[in-house]
Amino acid sequence: MVHETAGTGVVSLMVVVKTLILLVGSLVTYYAYKAYRRTGDRSLGLLTAGFASITVGALLGGTVYELIGAPLALGVTIEGVFVLVGLTLIASSLRS
Repeated sequence: MVHETAGTGVVSLMVVVKTLILLVGSLVTYYAYKAYRRTGDRSLGLLTAGFASITVGALLGGTVYELIGAPLALGVTIEGVFVLVGLTLIASSLRS
């Protein structure tokens, strides 16, 4: 099987997108946390943790691939686990 490597333009675009996800995800997490601190509502705490997990997952997935040189599949898997946990927490917050 032949593995193709991503071109420089694609890798640069990936870095830009991951950076934007980190910035916007951090902002959403911050606002959710502020709402949680203001109200003390458990569901807002779960919502905060969910958004934080998704944001961290995006960061770790890209970092593992780009900086450590791990296979892309490992980075995608790590990101997927954090997104799954984050979405589960968000779903739990909506049930509360």
